[in-house]
Amino acid sequence: MGKTDYAFEKMSDSHRQAVIDIFNYFVRQSYAAYLENPVDYDFFDQFLKMSHGYPALVIKNAAQQVMGFGFMRPHHFADSMKRAAEVTYFILPENTRMGLGSRMLVFFEDEAKKRGIDSLLANISSRNQESIEFHLKNGFRECGRFHKVGRKFGEDFDVVWMQKML
Repeated sequence: MGKTDYAFEKMSDSHRQAVIDIFNYFVRQSYAAYLENPVDYDFFDQFLKMSHGYPALVIKNAAQQVMGFGFMRPHHFADSMKRAAEVTYFILPENTRMGLGSRMLVFFEDEAKKRGIDSLLANISSRNQESIEFHLKNGFRECGRFHKVGRKFGEDFDVVWMQKML
């Protein structure tokens, strides 16, 4: 995929079905989404609510199909924590390893700096090695771990917290 074969677009209600279909793929197939059961299309409102006031994007291919999505959100509601934000992204497997996640992360980093955010956080299932490797490759470091707090597909998992200082 070339650099012009995709476009970022602000996530809006018009992306509801595509975003939830992608999210449900990860609910059913992986540890990337913590939920065990697929969600209905109303769950999209939770993504918009979580990311309110922060960037939320979809990635579209040349055929205008949504290939993935991501958003930034506050880490904590307290004013004293405004310098930290969490990032979340889900890109369908056939569209990974093409630089899309890295480019989305760069966008979020630039937006974070404009907002006075100097710390990006990600929480990842310990069974999602691809995501852990992606974050390490992109300058994140493990900064914490909650042991055996999750269970999915009959398997325990840790939640790994990763941080990148901007």
